[in-house]
Amino acid sequence: MPELPEVETTRLGLLPLLHQSIAKVVIRNPSLRWPIPTELPELLSGKTLLQLTRRAKYIVAHFEHGALLLHLGMSGRISLLEHNEPPQKHDHLDLVFASGQVLRLRDPRRFGAALWAGEQPEQHPLLKALGPEPLGEDFSGDYLYQQTRHRKAAIKMVIMDHHLVVGVGNIYASESLFRAGIHPETSAQALAIADCERLAVAIKNTLQLALEAGGSSLRDFFGADGNPGYFQQQYFVYGRTWQPCRACGATIRAIKQGQRSTFYCAHCQIL
Repeated sequence: MPELPEVETTRLGLLPLLHQSIAKVVIRNPSLRWPIPTELPELLSGKTLLQLTRRAKYIVAHFEHGALLLHLGMSGRISLLEHNEPPQKHDHLDLVFASGQVLRLRDPRRFGAALWAGEQPEQHPLLKALGPEPLGEDFSGDYLYQQTRHRKAAIKMVIMDHHLVVGVGNIYASESLFRAGIHPETSAQALAIADCERLAVAIKNTLQLALEAGGSSLRDFFGADGNPGYFQQQYFVYGRTWQPCRACGATIRAIKQGQRSTFYCAHCQIL
């Protein structure tokens, strides 16, 4: 699933569309995780894209009368194309701009979304209860410490809870915990303030490095310009089971947590 760095990379690739008006909206298949609103062509035709922001893993396209939420789901992709690029089987939505450029949502598994959020997108049910952005000032070691005092769950599962902090998915949770030297099965409430400070910094650094590399391209992710990300070449633990740790040479191990694979070094991350 595309995580925060991949979504932010996609958003940045769409910035050339700013201040352009939409000529038409083409809905080929509205049956995504939540149905694409049938009134979307009427809502967006002739409207100008004023701003593109990101909240968690959602891209928010702002217009003068409201905002459109876009989500990539498990395997979705948003591309910026020229008008003569023919659609393929899983291309479900086109926003065709007056310049001829097209914002196209492709989603083979149909877990993505294109939803109208109105004039106050921050109050939409999908956004309202989200935690702070990990790269923002509201997310800190002190915040993490306060939020984990009564949480017995494993710290890896806790930092993936989007009510506590958004955008830390499976890949970047494993990588951040390695950089912080914290075992993924450690109870969240067992962390000392110093551990939380170290982990908050590791999360910020890991996500920033991933952004600079254009995200991770494992199977499905490509940016809006069609280029892959390269952060997977810098992984310390994710997907490296039985390979030597880049820091100490010990064997990287894998366990299941919440039906997801977790990767760690038993020498660098002692439980």
